[in-house]
Amino acid sequence: MKKITKALIPAAGFGTRFLPQTKAMPKEMLPIVDKPVIQYVVEEIVDSGIDNIIIVTGATKRAIEDHFDEPSEDLVQNLVNGKKSEALAQINRISEMANFIYVRQKGPYGNGTPVLSGEPVIEDEPFAVLWGDEFILSEPPRLKQMIEVHEKYGGMVISGVKIEKKEDLSRYGIADLELVEGNVYKIKKIVEKPNPDEAPSNIATHGAYILPPEIFEALRKAGVGKGEELWLVDGINLLQKEGVPLYAVVIENGKYYDTGNKLEYMKTALELALAHPEVGEELKKYLKALMNKS
Repeated sequence: MKKITKALIPAAGFGTRFLPQTKAMPKEMLPIVDKPVIQYVVEEIVDSGIDNIIIVTGATKRAIEDHFDEPSEDLVQNLVNGKKSEALAQINRISEMANFIYVRQKGPYGNGTPVLSGEPVIEDEPFAVLWGDEFILSEPPRLKQMIEVHEKYGGMVISGVKIEKKEDLSRYGIADLELVEGNVYKIKKIVEKPNPDEAPSNIATHGAYILPPEIFEALRKAGVGKGEELWLVDGINLLQKEGVPLYAVVIENGKYYDTGNKLEYMKTALELALAHPEVGEELKKYLKALMNKS
């Protein structure tokens, strides 16, 4: 079985939920204290042993490329002059983390399009897909847990997250599952945004995928579907019908952070800010004082 050596991050969306902020700035570059969202995703990939990262971009996404590029000479000199060695080390590390390849998205609207756009770079090998506007902090990293399952069972692998509140089940694709072992399940089907009383489980399957190269032809066969969009799940369902097994890994020792809408983004930023060594304690004091005033 071929090793996973490449990961693809779709980052070509318009970010309409965050307008006007995202008119000129990618939603993937929204800050979580002192790092953009997409850096958390990249760090997960790198910590999982992959250093070839394809980022599929669109118009107004140049800031992503600039972020992962080498720092400008002016910035470096400014930090040297200011004797800010720790900050210099941090920004140098960003460009050295991985080999970054950028592909411009082409094709119909839909979350299958950026995956299909990466075909010339992925070529004939299995690969990982992680969305650029959400992440899981876990130990070991989510993707590493998924890679271990893929190396043992093959097929396709999707990360699974337990949804604690029943009313939230209608927000996700919920899996009908069959236990394989431990935290590994075989997916019988995925029910998109079910009525909470009719959900087949409390496991949402989304966020990260390990897919075979056959997904590209499957997406072409599936074509545009609901809403005239090209859906990744349609390609996955087609491969499953053709006999490719589909597994879910319920991620252990981790927490899911959604930054795809305003409220969840603010929750994520606040929680990680409270845990930040530089600002956490003072922020706690400020929030307590603010609550007392109200």
